[in-house]
Amino acid sequence: MTPIPRGYSGFLLVVKKDCNTCQLIETAIAELQRSGALRVTSQDDPQFPAGVRDVKDDRELEQSYHLNIETVPTLIACQDGVEQERLVGWSREDWRRLTGIPSLGTDLPQFSPGCGSRTVEPGMLDKLAYRFGDTVLQARRIDVAEMEDVHELMYERGWSDGLPLVPPSEDRVMRMLGGTSRAPDEIVGVIPPDQALCTVEKVTINAVMAGCKPEYLPVVLAAVEAACLDEFCMHGLLATTYFSGPIVIVNGPIINEIGLNWSTNALGQGNRANSTIGRALQLVIRNVGGGKPGGVDRAALGQPGKVGFCFPEREHDSYWESLAVERGFAPEQSTVTLFAGDGVHGIADQKSREPKSLTRSLAMTLRTVKHGKLFGDASAMLIVTPEHMRVFREAGWSKARFREELDKCLNFDGSELIRGASHIAEGMPESSAGRRLTKFGPDGLLIVHTGGSAGMWSAVIGGWAATGAKGSTPVTVAIKS
Repeated sequence: MTPIPRGYSGFLLVVKKDCNTCQLIETAIAELQRSGALRVTSQDDPQFPAGVRDVKDDRELEQSYHLNIETVPTLIACQDGVEQERLVGWSREDWRRLTGIPSLGTDLPQFSPGCGSRTVEPGMLDKLAYRFGDTVLQARRIDVAEMEDVHELMYERGWSDGLPLVPPSEDRVMRMLGGTSRAPDEIVGVIPPDQALCTVEKVTINAVMAGCKPEYLPVVLAAVEAACLDEFCMHGLLATTYFSGPIVIVNGPIINEIGLNWSTNALGQGNRANSTIGRALQLVIRNVGGGKPGGVDRAALGQPGKVGFCFPEREHDSYWESLAVERGFAPEQSTVTLFAGDGVHGIADQKSREPKSLTRSLAMTLRTVKHGKLFGDASAMLIVTPEHMRVFREAGWSKARFREELDKCLNFDGSELIRGASHIAEGMPESSAGRRLTKFGPDGLLIVHTGGSAGMWSAVIGGWAATGAKGSTPVTVAIKS
């Protein structure tokens, strides 16, 4: 609608009866209407103010929303349908100047502040944006009976990952959409396994259900985009009987902007952003793409991280370049990296005080990823915590130097592998003796720094399959606002 009538010249006034200032200036309002053009809109009682003709009933707040009213009373001067000036609250001097009535409000105080408009009541703007704004939601509304439990309904309809969901009401979806400048109908990607087109709006609905805040939405959208890339192979990751699911690693300024936890318990519970962003991605895959356990998701065991797994890198005091910088992005860019990983396997080394010893410790655990006899068909993420990072920093080892030494420890003669393990059928065969074996292929090992500053622990997260055509390649995408 047009908030100011076309060609209108005069004054618009928005009031509500439940406002002491509006009641205080009732006589001035009536005087202003008698002296010239004045249209009055009431937010709560069309019989108020007394003595004023043709008060517009705005209890639905449509007019107030379009006029962007935040305080009542608000007096707006219009010329040929265009706003010229507005006054908020009551100021006798300003009202006299704007209206040109020198005697206006003679019996009133010089000043009285206004009251909050009904449009700024908690949650109201989001409801009004849905009802009267330009954004049109395409999702079908599902009505819930008065005595029906909405949380049970969402579970029974198969939308839940087994945990309670936040009901995605129109106002919550509108509020969440405020976290991005992207249009609700923009296509984000094609979600496997059903190959369903996914819009920003659909991602937003699932982000609401996951418990995200609006400022998390750009990260969720980037994660969904990454999951749709062919090289990540989300369909294969769903269909495998292995343990893995998508893990979201965040880099860049957005980490602190939205409050992701890069410190104590960074891979655990307790932080809203960490807990809900990964969950939102999994809900999109479930609810938009149809990837449900027992259907295309054929994991024999799975693991708790498949509910959602997201954490940021600890960048502010890292000695090494971040994962994103290592993968070709600038430090000032915010990014999401997706890795097809399984559960967390801890590494304890509290005694190594020189880098070669610690590198050998880390390599020893990395050699067991998937199986101690499997080589060349593995991927993993190594998470180095600050206490272990200190060993490399004090020795002046760069990330490149660490990778070089680590590769040496993961590249050796097959005879060493076979020795003592020939009775195990799984893994590299006896014919591997005398061959040089490498545990990880190109892009098969990610190195990330995160976690609390106390404790000489690091961790390995094993990957689903080798990178390339047979498996999943980690992907990194920039986060858009």
